[in-house]
Formats: sequence, C-alpha cells, structure tokens
Amino acid sequence: MRKWTSFLFPVIMIFILVSFGFRPVKSVVPEALRVNGPTEVLFPKHKTILKSSMVAPPFLGTSYNGFKEALAFKESQGNYFTTNALGYLGKYQFGIGTLELLGVYNATLFLNDPILQERVFHTNLSRNKWILRRDIKRFVGKVINGQEITESGILAAAHLAGAGNVKKYLRSYGQLNVNDDFGSSVSYYIKKFSGYDMSHVPSRRNPRI
Repeated sequence: MRKWTSFLFPVIMIFILVSFGFRPVKSVVPEALRVNGPTEVLFPKHKTILKSSMVAPPFLGTSYNGFKEALAFKESQGNYFTTNALGYLGKYQFGIGTLELLGVYNATLFLNDPILQERVFHTNLSRNKWILRRDIKRFVGKVINGQEITESGILAAAHLAGAGNVKKYLRSYGQLNVNDDFGSSVSYYIKKFSGYDMSHVPSRRNPRI
C-alpha cells in the first residue's frame, strides 16, 4: 500500500499544478492605451513621406569632416555600398576611370571597403587641390554668378565635374557651367559647399593609393 501511495502522490501534485498553474488570466487594457484602428501617425492619409526627408546628414560644422560628410550625403546619402544608375561607386560616387588614376583597379574591393573609400576620397582631394592650386589662389574671395568663391566650393565642384571643368568655369567667369547627368552644376556645388575649412587637405601632385 505504501508503494502505491509513494507513486500516486507526485502524480496528484503534478495534476494540481497543471490545473491551477495554466489558467487563463484576463487582463484589462486601460482605455487610454487602446488602439481601435489605424492612426494618422502610423498611416498618414494626406502626407507623402520622402526618403530624403527622413534622413539628415550629420552636422559637423565647417570642418573637413563636415565637408566630406555633407558631400557624401549629397552623392549617396552616405552609403558606402551603393552603385548608381551610371555605375558610380560608393559613398562618394567615384567612376572607374578616377579610381584607376588613383591606383585602385578592383571595383568590387573598393565598394566593400569603407576605409579604402575614405583614403581614395582624401587622395583625390589632394590631387585636385594641386591641379587647381593657381585657380584657388586667383579666384578665392571673388564673386562669380553672385556667389563668393571658396576653396571648399572649388574642390567640391572638382569632385563633381573634374578639375578641368572647374578651371573652365572660373576662367570664363561662370560662362562655361557644366552639368552632370542628374542636373547638378559646377556653380551649384561651388555655392552648396562653400566655406568649409580645407587646410587639412595637402596639395599633392599625382598622388596614388
């Protein structure tokens, strides 16, 4: 008898625990926290939310970092791993020809290496600063098409259109104003990226990675 009792006792305890331990508990949601349908916050009916309006470039002032991050945001919204419809690569949207000029021959490697992209960007700035050194000295502080010319504006425009086209723009006093395939012009970049401190960038002849 004692043998059966020692066997039944744990079975009965398990039955009791199962019976009372898993009873459904009724919870009451306060009226203020109830959601009875879609809200304007989750499902706006009369507003169009653009991707560009949801993200803002980091504000780093007029420092060199501020310049490169603002330029990167304009080029790719700061995305290291993007390729645009024309085949330009990475955070700063470099073409294959420019990469090869700087000593980078593997586009896949470049696209997947953020550190390399930053090195290429800085190296290309140094190259453009050397090519445009005389124009920087001659035109910085002058006003062309209503915009004061700055070193950062010149270097940003060179990133867009190449140093040669920036020379043409400056030396024609704004008459030769090249646009890229998306409608951005030399004058637009000179205006948008004016006033940054570019003293951090050395002027180097034919630099390579």
